[in-house]
This record gives sequence, C-alpha cells and structure tokens, in this order.
Amino acid sequence: MTTPKSAGPLPDRIRHRFPIFERLCYINSCSQGALSDAVRESYENYLRDWDEKGAPWEYWVERTEAARAAFSRLINADPDEIAVTTSLSAGVSALASGLRYAKRSKIVTTDLEFPTIGQIWHAQASRGARVQHVPLDAFEQAIDDDTALVSITHVSYRTGEMIDVEEVVRLAHERGALVLLDAYQTAGSVPLDVKELGVDFLAAGALKYLLASAGLAFFYCGRELFDRAWPTATGWFADQDIFQMDAWDYSPSPTARRFQSGTPPIPSIYAGIAGIELMEEIGVEETREHVLHLNAHLVAGIDELDGTVVTPRERDRHGALICVRSNDVTELVAALGRWGIVTSERDSNVRISAHAYNSLDDIDLVLAALAQNRHLLA
Repeated sequence: MTTPKSAGPLPDRIRHRFPIFERLCYINSCSQGALSDAVRESYENYLRDWDEKGAPWEYWVERTEAARAAFSRLINADPDEIAVTTSLSAGVSALASGLRYAKRSKIVTTDLEFPTIGQIWHAQASRGARVQHVPLDAFEQAIDDDTALVSITHVSYRTGEMIDVEEVVRLAHERGALVLLDAYQTAGSVPLDVKELGVDFLAAGALKYLLASAGLAFFYCGRELFDRAWPTATGWFADQDIFQMDAWDYSPSPTARRFQSGTPPIPSIYAGIAGIELMEEIGVEETREHVLHLNAHLVAGIDELDGTVVTPRERDRHGALICVRSNDVTELVAALGRWGIVTSERDSNVRISAHAYNSLDDIDLVLAALAQNRHLLA
C-alpha cells in the first residue's frame, strides 16, 4: 500500500492514491468518497483473514472495537460513547425506538433533512410523537417545554447549507430538550468535536468524506444519557454481554453499544478503519481549509457565468458541498459526465463536492464545462 507523501500541499501528496483520477474528474464526495488504495486493500485483507482463519469472530470483534476507537478519535468522544451500526438510519432508529413520548412529545426538525431522518421521526407518531418541521430561523419559536428532541443536519444534502449547531444546542438545552446531529455530510470534511458542539447524539456514516464504503455508520451518545433510551429496535450486539447468548432476557449494554443491533458489517468495518485512518493521515482541518479555497474559486467562476449558487457563501455557513441551480439538472449532470466530470443532483441543483484529493485544475475543468453548457444554468 502506498502511503501519503510526508510533505507537500493537498492534493499533490495524496491524489495518486485514488485511481479514478487517472480517468475522471471525481467531484462527488457528497454522494460517495473516491476509492483509495487503502480501502481496496482492506477488502483484500478481509478476504485473506476469512480464507486463512475460517471464522475468526474474536478477531472480527476486535476489528469492530478498532472502528469504534477510530471514530471516537475523529469526534473527540470516548469509545464507549460510540455505537457501530450498519447505517445512520439504524442508529437513529434505535434512539427513536428507545425514547418515550409521554412527558415530552414533540420532535423539532428542519425542512433540510435527509428523508430517513424525517421518516424515522414520523414513524414514532403511533407512539405519541409529534413532529414539527421548521425553517432555520424558527427554532426560537418552535422549541418549547414539550420538545423532547431537536433533530438537525449539520450540512444539508440538498443545499449545502451549514447549520449553527451551537446556537440550536443552546436553545434546546435551555428548554430541557436533547439534540441529535446528523453529521453525514461533515464527518471527514469538517472538524467535529462533540464536546465543543454540545450535542447529545451524533450520527454519521463512513461512505462519503470518510472515504470508506456503504454498510458502516456510527452513533454517538453522551455517557450521561446512556440510560435515557432503551431501544426496542435491538439485537445481540447491543446486549451487555454479547457472548452470553441469553434469549430469555433484554439487558442492553450500559454504554452506547445499546444502540447497535445484530451481527456487525465486518467487510465494511475493514474498509471503515482504512478510510478513517487515511483521513487522519491527510488531516481533516487541512482538508477543510483546502476545500474552502477550492469552493471560493468555484463560486467566483459561477458568478462570472451568471449562474446561481444556492449554497450560502460565508465560510461558516457551508460545508464541502456547493449547489448550483439548473433549469434542466438531469441534462446538466449528464453534460458534465460527457466531459468526464462526476457530479450528482438533488431538486433542481447540481451538486459539486470537492475533497482533499481535488485540485484547482478540477475546479477549472468544471467551470469550463459549465461555460459550454451555460444555457442549462438557471
């Protein structure tokens, strides 16, 4: 496996580790990170271990613990505050199933959430939950003494807008409500510190800026809240002793592991460890500054084309994702594809999402392609 060069700026020292750039301009990390040599090798290691050892479950449990520890470092949490899950949906569903809605029944969320978040909370209506969707300027009015939890995305997958998490936490905690942060669009691209943010829960997957693959996510629960939720969506890896094999009792782990469920996604865990460790080597803070520089160049170029940038321009109000309005976004994404540029779409916006491996040349290529398709910009 190749290791990052010890010196030099991004992306020069790491771009060679992502073979897709030999063929394409990949600028779609909001959907999935580019495949690295480290992650490819991790799957080979999984197959080798399976082949050589047969069923090495004790070792695979150790790999699960290594993934837990890696993610805890990333967000400044303790390992026992992290659940290893198969998806963000699984972790949030475990939380939602474990809350009670008798004393406080309201869930406050936004209009910018990924569908799984809204769907999970609305699914609790049969258990007494009431869900209120609000614009970002309405938290002050919406969070009240009946609010059990405020569920927010850090960066919207639809617009690229970043929420002021600390202000939402302040309002929620003043009124006795908990806060869940969906950090899928920021984990790996924006430095995260759960202690500084003050959130009670955080969920994120490894698929995007953590450079891993589908099938692995993490759920953070502050240790003071371990007993606040008793998930009814559960499984044997959430038990206090996974090897006790007790089918006659429900005794969830006294740690955040209570938010896990069944057999962990072992192949994805190998990839997740490789992706997170690679991002640790690259540096999340350096990545953030690098991408902000690329995005400033991108936004300036779109302005020259008289395009419409949907994402807020202020550096503290957007993540890695920049959204540009189109009058035919499906055709625009296809047109960019004919230039060898990989992007994606949501609503009427083309999503352009740089990461540590992208360069100013990538941005200039995107701008050149947009200039040739200016009629598709709204």
